[in-house]
Amino acid sequence: MTPFRLLFVVGARPNFMKVAPILRKLRGEASLFQWRLVHTGQHYDAAMSDVFFQQLGIPKPDDHLGVGSGSHAQQTAAIMAAFEPLVLDWRPDLVVVVGDVNSTIACALVAAKLRTRVAHVEAGLRSFDRDMPEEINRLLTDQLSDLLFTTEESALTNLSAEGIAPEKIHFVGNVMIDTLLTHLDGARARGVPAQYGLTPGGYAVLTLHRPSNVDDDRAFERLMTALAEIARDATLVFPVHPRTRPVISRSAVAASLIGDGRLQLLDPLGYLDFLGLMSDSRAAITDSGGIQEETTVLGIPCLTMRENTERPVTISHGTNRLVGTDPDRIVAGWREVRDQHGPARVPPLWDGHAASRIVEVLRREAGERDGAPVADRTAALHEVAS
Repeated sequence: MTPFRLLFVVGARPNFMKVAPILRKLRGEASLFQWRLVHTGQHYDAAMSDVFFQQLGIPKPDDHLGVGSGSHAQQTAAIMAAFEPLVLDWRPDLVVVVGDVNSTIACALVAAKLRTRVAHVEAGLRSFDRDMPEEINRLLTDQLSDLLFTTEESALTNLSAEGIAPEKIHFVGNVMIDTLLTHLDGARARGVPAQYGLTPGGYAVLTLHRPSNVDDDRAFERLMTALAEIARDATLVFPVHPRTRPVISRSAVAASLIGDGRLQLLDPLGYLDFLGLMSDSRAAITDSGGIQEETTVLGIPCLTMRENTERPVTISHGTNRLVGTDPDRIVAGWREVRDQHGPARVPPLWDGHAASRIVEVLRREAGERDGAPVADRTAALHEVAS
């Protein structure tokens, strides 16, 4: 029997954490599956990309598209142009995309136009805010996908409301948590807080990278005034995203906090070092999506400086609080978690076995491969190639 061909796409750091456990499960399935890994190069420097492959044990990509940065349109177009020849040449049975970055929608669109089936890992999440480019990517990718792997129950509701056929949807849990649970002990053993002179529970981890928070000096300074109040109770430790460095250098409040030792700037950290740092922190303050999930499982309070979240289960079950960008709300949220923090509930199926459930669905797909859709797809490939 010819192996079922899977073409996995990654492009940004969150993708790496999500694909790693699936690839690990597929290593014992060589007789049934043949897979190939494509890195689009959306995150392309060693500090932001290569180290994640090394630490997570992800094999070297078979193809690196090297698209680099650019506007959303430029980056998406470059990925599409570079990805199409790979699909035409290798002819996968299924293209697997993850998350909500530009690589996700670009490769899903190429595959769909070539009538190649698409699987979306982390489908159905919605912030209901179309000002976020990621929201557009999520909506369109799910409409193009044939298999939709969901992480939480809200995703099932969202996809049903958007007319997605129920037989396409598979509630499997969260593969990002698979990665966290696999590496947590090793991350803690690295002793990262001690390397920076930090006491467990005596600091809060800060991450900021969304354009609305870091591309405008006035908006950033408002956030810093709130963070200055928090820094009275706990040192703020800030692994700085490259796009955030310029605005920090122009911030009077940040300069004062750095001078007092209450704000400690770090270079970007690898996955294990960041996980070790966060796991011993008093809280996380962020505008990231993935950190909302990780803190929920770690039982660490999380203040999310956004007006919405596509991961509502982190609020209903976990430790996450939406505090927006108003300084008074941010400080009030901090005082709440500082003074009273109860235990969190782990969301359903966030148990470290999501990848196993995904591979089980893929096994069924492999067993059903010899139908009309494959013949239709092959015809489409010949048509485009000619």
